[in-house]
Amino acid sequence: MRNYIKVNLLNVFQVKFLYTLIILCTISTANAQGLRLNGYTSYVFDHSFDEFVNPNTFYEATIKGGFQWGGGLEYMAADYYGIELSYLRQDTDLPVTYWRFGEQNRTLDISVNYILLGGNRYFSSSERFEGYGGLMVGMVIYDNKSPLPDEPDSRTKLGIGGKLGANVWMTDKVGLKLQAQFLSTVQGFGGGFYLGTGGGGAGVSTYSTIYQFILGGGLVFKLQDE
Repeated sequence: MRNYIKVNLLNVFQVKFLYTLIILCTISTANAQGLRLNGYTSYVFDHSFDEFVNPNTFYEATIKGGFQWGGGLEYMAADYYGIELSYLRQDTDLPVTYWRFGEQNRTLDISVNYILLGGNRYFSSSERFEGYGGLMVGMVIYDNKSPLPDEPDSRTKLGIGGKLGANVWMTDKVGLKLQAQFLSTVQGFGGGFYLGTGGGGAGVSTYSTIYQFILGGGLVFKLQDE
C-alpha cells in the first residue's frame, strides 16, 4: 500500500508540473515577439555513482553513455533573453553491483526523461553567429523497463542543469546549434528502484545525486520574426 501511494503521488506531481509548464508556455507565447523551435541530438557520457548504506550494504552503478534526443519551444522575451520549455530523452543501460552479505549484479534497461523550463541569455557577435548560456530546472523521470516483481517501474526527481553553446545561422530562419550541457538529478532515484524483492531485498532506501555531461547540437528554427 505504501508503494502504491508513493507511485500515485508521483503521478499527481508529474501531471501538475506538466500542466504548470504548459500554462506558462501558453501565456508567454500569447503575445510573442519571437518564437523558436529547437531540435537536439547529443551524446551523454558515462556517469558512475555509489552509496554506502550500512556496514553490510553497499552498491555502485553506472548510467551508460549514449544518444540523447529532444526538442524545445523557446519564447524570445527580449532581444537577448529567451524562455524555453524542453524535453530530452536517453535510452540506456544501468549496470548495478550490490553487496549485501554477498555480491549481486544486475543490468537495468532504463530511459531518462528530462522536462525542463529554463532561461537563455544570448550574446550576438555577428548576424550569423549567436552565443548563449542558460540555466534550467524541472523534473527527471527514470523509467525502469525491466522491473523486478513488486518493484516500482518509475521514479520522478528534481532536475537542474546548465548549458553553453552557439547558433550558427545558415539562413534567416534556420540555424545550426552547437552545445555543451550539464544536467543533474537532485536526490537520484533511491536504491529501492533497482533493489526490489527479487534483488537485494526490501527495506533499503538510499540515494545518490547523479550528474550527466552532454555534448552535441541540433537545429534551431525561427517560427516568428524577432
